[in-house]
Amino acid sequence: MEHGWQKLLSLTGGKKFYITQVQIPEDAITIEGKFEVPPFAELSMEDQIFIAAFMKTHGSIKQMESVFNISYPTVKNRLNNIARQLDIVDVSIQVSNSVSSILDRLEQGAISVAEAIEEIG
Repeated sequence: MEHGWQKLLSLTGGKKFYITQVQIPEDAITIEGKFEVPPFAELSMEDQIFIAAFMKTHGSIKQMESVFNISYPTVKNRLNNIARQLDIVDVSIQVSNSVSSILDRLEQGAISVAEAIEEIG
């Protein structure tokens, strides 16, 4: 069963579109203009559900693995693909590859916090 945004995206075939009228019937208000669709609404319903689950698990990749029965790399790949689609915030935090690798292993449970701190220090 398709819902609002999903049906609209289906009708437009993935082409960019604008909303030109907003109505608030109980207040008898109609606003006309050119309103862009929010970036999250342009994601597929599957990606929206994935992001909602990620938020509900407080960003725990380990819990996402369990909820969706997928591997750690699959969770990371899906998140990276969604992030590329959104591209609405400039996140230019530079983390060295070695620190990133340590944090990835820590998230996977391959090393302890103490071991991660020792490797970073």
